[in-house]
Amino acid sequence: MEYKKIIYSRYYKWWKNIDKFIFSLIIILFFTGLFFSLVSTSLLVSDKLNTNDYTFFFKHLSFVFLGLLIIFVLSSINQEKLFKVSPIFFLISLISLILVPVIGVEVNSAQRWIDLYLLPRFQPIELVKPFLIILISLILSSEKYQNVYLKYLLSFFLTFTIALFLAAQPDIGQTLLVFFIWSVLIFISGINIIFLITSCLILTIGLYFSIRFIPKFEYIKNRILSFFNTETGSHNAQSEKAIDSITSGGYFGKGIGEGTLKNRVPEAHTDYIISVISEEFGIIAIILILMLFLIFIYSVFKKVYSENEEKIKLILVGCVSLILVQAMIHIGVNIRLFPTTGMTLPFISYGGSSIISISILSGIILNLTKRKIY
Repeated sequence: MEYKKIIYSRYYKWWKNIDKFIFSLIIILFFTGLFFSLVSTSLLVSDKLNTNDYTFFFKHLSFVFLGLLIIFVLSSINQEKLFKVSPIFFLISLISLILVPVIGVEVNSAQRWIDLYLLPRFQPIELVKPFLIILISLILSSEKYQNVYLKYLLSFFLTFTIALFLAAQPDIGQTLLVFFIWSVLIFISGINIIFLITSCLILTIGLYFSIRFIPKFEYIKNRILSFFNTETGSHNAQSEKAIDSITSGGYFGKGIGEGTLKNRVPEAHTDYIISVISEEFGIIAIILILMLFLIFIYSVFKKVYSENEEKIKLILVGCVSLILVQAMIHIGVNIRLFPTTGMTLPFISYGGSSIISISILSGIILNLTKRKIY
């Protein structure tokens, strides 16, 4: 009986203090993804792989429920405890990233996943990113280091180390994403703009020479060249199929299950889910999804403006910036604004690693936007 009281007390305290509007938006986004998985993408993928009709939907559902559990745990713990355990989780996820070249499995000509047999296959970088944001924010806001440029160099070294392991996979999309996170965080921390521009220029030059002269990055050069030359490249064919799906759906779509072009769209349940949704539900559905994202991001930024503690500001900005940019890249690839890269749509796309990553980010956001009781 006493045990039940403790559970009830903890749950009541959690529900009383969290930002219910932000929490509601997270739930709506997750269940929006489940809805589209049920009526569109799950059946499509099951047909291609010749499995049970709703296998992928039930997998998606199990990942979402696991994600909700993670959200509850991370949002209910004490803030100081969150800051203390984050370096430990970062170290564990970093070790798994380091092990990718040794025990990782290759999917679509890229070695980015780890399959431990007892656990579902996962992509380590998805676990690294949320805790990287916390670690960089703690470094930049630390009073232990008085020299501001030392903070920038330490945070850069941390980011660069991760980028090296990502480049080895190779995964340039995620490499650019982690450098973007670092750039946003040091910009918000009040860095000298000349230092930031110089750093970005050096990184751009380094990336250019890597793509041009390192054989392993040949595929990136080919992908960029084919992006500007629409007559060549299989990646153009992927984007063209996605655009055909989007345009064929019009404003209001063809209706549930009526899409035909979606069968030709690659990775319809992950990297190109927007095109599948657009064909069956129309551009109106995409606009509504974008509005949900914008309301979510605006709600978090409102909390940032009212927050006084620097590290909390940095973490919140880092989390929402990651979600926003990943969503923009996903949509940009689908409408051929950007070259093809494997980027899921947060909350909506199928994928265990992606769902767990966005759940960790959501748990962190809910933890840091809780009502403070003094």
